[in-house]
Amino acid sequence: MIKQLFLAWQDPQNRRWYPIGKLTFDGENYHFVYTHGVKEAQKEPNFQLLHSFPELERVYTSLELFPLFSNRLIRSSRSDYKEYIQSLNITENEAEPFGILVRSGGRKATDTLEIFPCPELEQDGKYHIHFFVRGLQYMPKYSQEEILKLELSERLYVLHDLQNDYDPKALLLRTKGNYNLGYCPRYLAEEICDFLEQNPKSIYVQVERVNCAPTPIQYRVLCNMTLECPTDFSLFSSLNYQSIIENPYLSLKNSTSSLVTHCYS
Repeated sequence: MIKQLFLAWQDPQNRRWYPIGKLTFDGENYHFVYTHGVKEAQKEPNFQLLHSFPELERVYTSLELFPLFSNRLIRSSRSDYKEYIQSLNITENEAEPFGILVRSGGRKATDTLEIFPCPELEQDGKYHIHFFVRGLQYMPKYSQEEILKLELSERLYVLHDLQNDYDPKALLLRTKGNYNLGYCPRYLAEEICDFLEQNPKSIYVQVERVNCAPTPIQYRVLCNMTLECPTDFSLFSSLNYQSIIENPYLSLKNSTSSLVTHCYS
């Protein structure tokens, strides 16, 4: 099964996120390509192509996970590794590099990059997306205290924060007690904001796990969003999310049963 995730860059000035690349794992090799969103990022004076991937129109292939991504993983030898995996609410069997990156977002305080999944429709015809509540550190203290009162499977209500000065498509998460808890990830809000306005009952968000301190605040509340879409709607299908150059390795592998051993790195 081919697995995919996106890499996004945030402009430190306007705080806008740009999807700039896609990482794919075909079961044997990792492949990285830039997406068309990088062309939008290049319009910003603060952006430069990633040092690890200096050529725009190239497919990078490796038997091992590229350092840019592997450096965002916690070593399994760490004493707190088991607790970290539990905070992500994945089993030890699911705790392989790709799964950890998708669930954690691979965020580091030292840079402006973030990883997020490329979700696919499930057999029930719906998207099921996990994410951690964003912006908790900016919410009032009483909102942060509400975290400890959340119940597993409790529903959170999604509201369009129309007067948000930083993001006109921001989606606020509110508890059943009418406390503003935080926000949906921006990459997700940009995709479903307009859809939510037209189909408010098609989105359902519930609490899947609550992590207490000393878990970092960005990993305190794990949510599960169920999104029911019409057949003509798909997430992350715009041009910005499409690869600049097609990966010939994957194209050949998908069209034949024999293994292809070309290398593009």
